[in-house]
Amino acid sequence: MVRSQAVDAPVQTLHLERNGWVPNNPRLPVLIYIKAITVDGSDTAALFEKTFTANGWPPQWRDGVYDYHHYHTQGHEVLGVSSGFARLMLGGPEGRVLEVSAGDVLLLPAGTGHCNVESSDDFLVVGAYPPGQHPDICRQAPSSEQLDSILRLPFPELDPIQGLHGPVSRHWI
Repeated sequence: MVRSQAVDAPVQTLHLERNGWVPNNPRLPVLIYIKAITVDGSDTAALFEKTFTANGWPPQWRDGVYDYHHYHTQGHEVLGVSSGFARLMLGGPEGRVLEVSAGDVLLLPAGTGHCNVESSDDFLVVGAYPPGQHPDICRQAPSSEQLDSILRLPFPELDPIQGLHGPVSRHWI
């Protein structure tokens, strides 16, 4: 049995500028939730899926993070670290390296470059997107249409962890 709860976790913001071929998001910061979920049990991935679903972010996959730089133009992406740890580079080559571990969450606005630099063997992430959005995998400079898509992509109504009054409502205005 998994006992857990979403907590009012400290949230950090990270605004990334364009980095070579990686557009990042010119308006929205990355949201970093430190130990967003307190876990006591064995199926943390199911807990993330339940939390994301309850807040209108349907989970799409369980896996790691690709070990190559990429970004998405058709979906804002939330990553819930359900086990292990990793060093993820955000913002493209020569970007910012963050260390994440079980319970942490990253909310990446469309256009944000990300890459797994190093991870433990048990590193597992749950990925989710707002309804109607999905993760196209982009590994080259964006076209003007892709840049427009990043800018026009609708904001989610709810924060994936804290719901209606969570950090999305404060930082993604």
